[in-house]
Amino acid sequence: MRPPWWRDPALLPSAISGVMLILGYGAAWGGHVTVASGLHWTALLVGAYTFVPTTVLRLVRRRTGVGLLMTIAAVGAVILGHVGEAAALAFLFSLSETLEDRAMDRAKEGLRALLSLIPDTARVQRPAGEESIPVTQIIRHDVLIVGAGDRIATDGVVVEGLSSLDTSAVTGESIPVSVEPGDEVLAGSVNGSGTLLVEATADGRDNSLTQIVTLVEQAHAKKGERARLADRIARPLVPAVLVAAALIAALGIIVGDPGVWIERALVVLVAASPCAMAIAVPVTVISAIGSASRYGVVIKSGQAFEQLGTIRTVALDKTGTLTRGEPQVVEVVSTSHTAQELLGYAAAVEASSSHPLAGAVTVASPQTLPGSDIEEVAGRGVIGYSGSVRVRVGNTRWLDPGEYRADSERMAAQGISVIAVEAAGTLAGLIGVRDELRPESAQTIAILNDMGIDTVMLTGDNQRTAHTLAAQAGIVDVRAGQLPKDKAEAVASLSRSRPTAMVGDGINDAPALATATVGIAMGARGSAAAIESADIAFTGDDLRLIPAALAHARRGRRIMTVNIGLALAIIVTLFPLALFDVLGLAGVVLVHEIAEVLVILNGIRAARRPAPVLTEPGSDRRT
Repeated sequence: MRPPWWRDPALLPSAISGVMLILGYGAAWGGHVTVASGLHWTALLVGAYTFVPTTVLRLVRRRTGVGLLMTIAAVGAVILGHVGEAAALAFLFSLSETLEDRAMDRAKEGLRALLSLIPDTARVQRPAGEESIPVTQIIRHDVLIVGAGDRIATDGVVVEGLSSLDTSAVTGESIPVSVEPGDEVLAGSVNGSGTLLVEATADGRDNSLTQIVTLVEQAHAKKGERARLADRIARPLVPAVLVAAALIAALGIIVGDPGVWIERALVVLVAASPCAMAIAVPVTVISAIGSASRYGVVIKSGQAFEQLGTIRTVALDKTGTLTRGEPQVVEVVSTSHTAQELLGYAAAVEASSSHPLAGAVTVASPQTLPGSDIEEVAGRGVIGYSGSVRVRVGNTRWLDPGEYRADSERMAAQGISVIAVEAAGTLAGLIGVRDELRPESAQTIAILNDMGIDTVMLTGDNQRTAHTLAAQAGIVDVRAGQLPKDKAEAVASLSRSRPTAMVGDGINDAPALATATVGIAMGARGSAAAIESADIAFTGDDLRLIPAALAHARRGRRIMTVNIGLALAIIVTLFPLALFDVLGLAGVVLVHEIAEVLVILNGIRAARRPAPVLTEPGSDRRT
C-alpha cells in the first residue's frame, strides 16, 4: 500500500530538487555565486533523475513526448550557462510527473478485495467423507458442501438442496435469488440459510471472480497507453523542433561561424521548449482536482480529469447507483386485512431472518414484536406464530397466490418481488418489495440529456425490473442480465464510438469501471474494489454530482486548451525571433517566464468551485 504523500519516497527527489532550487536562488540573491551554482546543479540532477531515464527509454522505443523536449531544453540551458533555468524546468516537470504517477498507481490497488470474496478453503465431498481443501486445489466436477452463510468457492451447479443466494457482489442483483437443483451458481455468492451441494464447473484458480481480476488488470494496461493531451501535442512538435535546430546548426556551420550558429540553434531549442505547456496542464489539473475534492468528487489523476471533459456517453449500474441499494416495501395487497395487519403478521416471523426482503418488511412495521416457534424453510420462506396465529411467509412458488394471482403477476411485471403471507391457513395477501430509484435519478438523467450526453443502464438484474426502473429514470438504452464480463464488453463497445464514463459501486462493476474512458465509483457505499478500479470516486451518494463533475471537467479542459494554445503561440512567436537573433537567450527566457505566470494565473481559475446542479430539467441554468 502507498504511504501518505508526506512519507512517499517517490516524492523525495522532487522535494529535494525544489528545496535546492529555492536555496540556490537565495544564495544567488546574497551574492554567493559558487554556492548558488552548486545548489542549482544539485536541484537539476535530482529533478532530472525522475524523468530523464524514462525519456531516454521511451526514445529507444521510438516514442517521444513532452519529457524529451524538457530534457533537451534543460541541456540547452546548461550549455548556454543558465543552470538555474534548467533546474527550474527539471523541478517543475519532475513534480508534475511524480504526482501524476502517484495518482495513477492508486488504480492498481484494491484488486485483493476482489479475491477476498473467495474463501481460502472449501469443504468437498469425497468417497471417504467430507474433506477441507485449499480453494486452489478445487477441480471441475468436485462436489462442494456450502453451508449457511458460506461463500461459494468457484462456479458450479446445485445438485442438492434449496436455499437463496446473495449475488450482489458478483452480478449486482439487489434481491437474493432462490436456487434449487440444476441452477447455476457463481463464485463469491453468499449462501442463505440452506445447505447446498454444488458440483464445480470451474477450477478454483479460474472462475468468474478470478476473471474479474484479469479483466481489470487488462483494462488498466490498455488505459495506461492513452496519451495525455500535452503528449499528443508534443508528439509532432518534438521531431519538428529537433529537425529545425539541427538544420540551423548544419546550415550555420556551412555558411557562417559554427560557434555562433550552434549557439543560436541552442537558443532556438530553448525558445521552442514547452516551459509554459509543462506548467499549463499541471496547474490547471491540480487546481480543478483540488476544487472538485471539496464538493465530494475525488479525481485520481490528471489524465482522468482530461478524459472526463470529453465524455459523451454515461453508462450507469442500477443497484446502489440509480437505486438506493436497499429493498423497500412499495405495495401491500389484501382484501381481508389492513396493510398494517398484513405487515405485522409478516414482520413477526421475519424479525429473526437476515434475508434482505425480511429486512424490508420489518422496517415497514417497526413496532411489531418478534413471533415464536420460527422455522426457516430454505429457499422458500418462514413459518412461525404471531401471537396465537400460525403464519407462513414466502415466495409465490411455495405459497399459491390464489385470488391474488392477477396482482402477483402485475407486480412481477413491474419488477417488484412478491411476498405471499398466509395467516391461520388462509392466504391473507401480498407484499411487494423493490429497490427504488434514488429521488434525484430522473433529474440527473434529464440534466445529462440536456448536456448532450447519452445514458445507458447496465445491470445484472432481470429484464422486467431493469426496464421498469429505467423507464422511471428516463433511460432508453437498457442492458439487463449483465455479468461483469458483459458489462466490460458493453462499455468497451460504447467507448470505441464515443468517450464513455461508467458509474457503479459494486465489485461486479470493477471491470467495466476499469474499461471505460473514465470509471466513476459511488464511493460512500461502494466496494473497495470498485473505488480502486475507478478513475474518479464520489464521497457522497447524490447522483447530481455526475453532471456537476462533467461540467467542471469541461470547463477545466477549456482552460487547459487555452493554456496550451498560449504555450504554442509563445513557441511560434519566439522561434523566428530566436532564429534571426532578434532575441537572445535572456530575452527568450524572460518571455518564457512571463508566459508561465500567465498560464499559472489562468490555470488557477479552474479552482473555482462549480455551482451545484440543482436545476429542474429543461431550465436554462448550467453548472
